[in-house]
Amino acid sequence: MARNEYFTLAQIDEVAQQIRSRIPRQPSVGMILGSGLGALAEAVTQPVDISYSQLPYWPIPSVEGHKGQLVIGQLEGQDVLIMQGRTHFYEGISMAEVGLPVRVMQRLGVKIVIVTNAAGAVNQDFQPGDLMLITDHINLLGMAGNSPLRGPNLDEFGPRFPDMSQAYDRQLMEIARQVAKEQGIQLRQGVYICLAGPSFESPADLRFLRAIGVDAVGMSTVPEVVVARHGHQRVLGFSGISNKANLNGNTITTHEEVLEAGKVIAPKLTALLKGVLRRL
Repeated sequence: MARNEYFTLAQIDEVAQQIRSRIPRQPSVGMILGSGLGALAEAVTQPVDISYSQLPYWPIPSVEGHKGQLVIGQLEGQDVLIMQGRTHFYEGISMAEVGLPVRVMQRLGVKIVIVTNAAGAVNQDFQPGDLMLITDHINLLGMAGNSPLRGPNLDEFGPRFPDMSQAYDRQLMEIARQVAKEQGIQLRQGVYICLAGPSFESPADLRFLRAIGVDAVGMSTVPEVVVARHGHQRVLGFSGISNKANLNGNTITTHEEVLEAGKVIAPKLTALLKGVLRRL
């Protein structure tokens, strides 16, 4: 199957128009729900469901825990576009395809993007089932040359060299902290790193990540955030901690473990995100 290494504005608008023609209102908040975290979409009122398979160019998830549909409607008084599941670079798609959904959100008028993921704890204080507010990230894939902004710059979205000094919106982070405090939800905070996957990290990998200041590790999110910031969207990010880092090689990590932790994380994340939406 031929992969799209770059998308033109016309192609992005083709996808956006297909979605626009099926929804009654313009969404203002986009949400990307990670592994096992798709339950929030069930709370949307007057939902319009669109399968990714019905949209041109849109990558289709092949991983369990990623349903593969858009749910567009209202949630806590906000017009939302929710991605129930995402596609990852390791599934064989291009970085442009990883970033396409965010580009489409930008053309639909989405101003705020909330990203979530399941992540492994590198910080030894974190426990499976914890929620972490992403305060910053390390873009290891991008540093190694796999950037969703590689190729011709689309000036309609943003500059050739976008700033990443405040990738995650400080005002939105403060709202999240306040909501968590009011609801009695323990909210960890830290730095997320995106690796390519799909293999989980070796103990030596994890000791390296700990040494460079990583708190949680996953295989998604950062490329989406880079595209969002290039297009001047405000970003809020959360990691659901699904497993502890195996720093000594004594335990085995599985995807089933990740999905199981999602059942504990999802209710807390749903309550927190609903609270944030009410404040916007």
